[in-house]
Amino acid sequence: MYAHSRLPAPQRRHRKYFILMGVCIVLFVLAWSVVRLWSIPVAVGMCVVAMVIPPIAAIIGNRREPGERWWDESGDPESDRWWRELDDHK
Repeated sequence: MYAHSRLPAPQRRHRKYFILMGVCIVLFVLAWSVVRLWSIPVAVGMCVVAMVIPPIAAIIGNRREPGERWWDESGDPESDRWWRELDDHK
């Protein structure tokens, strides 16, 4: 894989989040529009699986990747400088 074809970390997280949420919506729609006609227990099972996906998607969408510091920046230059100094001593 080429280095220029890799997406930045925030775009990768957004893509994973939207894929998971898309799967969740597809499971719900298929469960109650198609699958319920053949088997209600299977449709309920699909909904249970779909119910677990949003929290997992939120965790994946907010996961920090190594080297990312976007949540550490406070906007206070003195505080940010202090935290950078602490990181440099590790």
